[in-house]
Amino acid sequence: MSSRLPTNEFAARLDAIRGSLADTTADAALWFDATNIEYLSGFNHVQTERPVALVVTDGRVELVVPRLEFERASEIDRIDRVRSYFDYPHGDPIGTIVETLRELDVTCVAADMDGAPETMGYCGPLLSASVDVVEQSWADRMRWEKTDAELVCIRESVRWANLGHQYLVDYTAVGAHPITVSQRASMDASRAMLDTLGERYAVRTRGVGPVHAGYISGAQTARPHGFTPNERLSEGDVIITGATANVDGYHSELERTMFLGDPTDDDEYYFDLMLEAQEIAIDALGPDVPVDYVDYAVWEYFEEQGVTDLARHHVGHNIGLGAHEPPYIDRGWADHCTDPVTDHTESDADIAPGQVYTIEPGLYTETAGYRHSDTVLVTESGTETLTYFPRDIESNTIPV
Repeated sequence: MSSRLPTNEFAARLDAIRGSLADTTADAALWFDATNIEYLSGFNHVQTERPVALVVTDGRVELVVPRLEFERASEIDRIDRVRSYFDYPHGDPIGTIVETLRELDVTCVAADMDGAPETMGYCGPLLSASVDVVEQSWADRMRWEKTDAELVCIRESVRWANLGHQYLVDYTAVGAHPITVSQRASMDASRAMLDTLGERYAVRTRGVGPVHAGYISGAQTARPHGFTPNERLSEGDVIITGATANVDGYHSELERTMFLGDPTDDDEYYFDLMLEAQEIAIDALGPDVPVDYVDYAVWEYFEEQGVTDLARHHVGHNIGLGAHEPPYIDRGWADHCTDPVTDHTESDADIAPGQVYTIEPGLYTETAGYRHSDTVLVTESGTETLTYFPRDIESNTIPV
């Protein structure tokens, strides 16, 4: 199984962008968003106060970066030219971008936003102060459906996330600290992944391994985005795990509700409701199904069971280069698509083959939370659940 996107994947993406560009009056397309820049060019970076811009014309691909990124960006063959400014605020990022556009004879640009995002304190002029700008979201929309090459990376992510998750289970015990268990599981799974893939692994991290596996425990599980508590594990703790692996930028998501020792009657009750809700969601998912229908199906079940007050979030979201990507499995998705601000079409309200979703309905009481998350691919004929760690309560009970 491959752990790196083939070069022709980027060529196909750029061809699609140029096709969209040809249908406009713009002379070039431009992106400030780091994820979309990575998607189209293969240049990955952390979005900071130093803007990066990718410019695509009918015959050129050019990149503007801060000086500290120049060497890395210059290693990418598909980028025809890399220009740099020294830094921010001493340098002039927007001025350098405008100069690049002028040298390419661009008078109108189709951009993902009118100026660089105000990240980490950046504050700069609008692009439209110097050139005509029309806004576009072409790359964002292209990312919804995954190609076969992208799916290979996501499947590889699932493989290593599962290993990291198994290490979590193996290292969990009464008296252990959840932070050190998470670190150990992440490190050992990352080591196994790097040893196995060797040079095939595409470096995407700085100072940490490619696998992340961890959990929250005890009362923190009652909060969907709770913190890892600074308390050692005790018998009877509820644990909500999370595991993923970075494979050439692509991710999967695996989460389980687990119990350290025998679950209580309340634990079993809410676990069963959560598991049934997840099964309802997976069964409802499929090609040409309205995205919001899946969330409605789960909500109807929660209403029947009288537990809507324990729900805190929608059913799930698309996943790929971003940990959270649209479409979102939410009862408001159809209204979102018909809002002219979003630039979506009516067909975007329906699920399509190639989309990859996390399915993660949850219930949260005053004392504990209950949530599984699985990564599910939509196929031409139905769905395929890519994550495979067991979901039943017996398999998710850790003996003491």
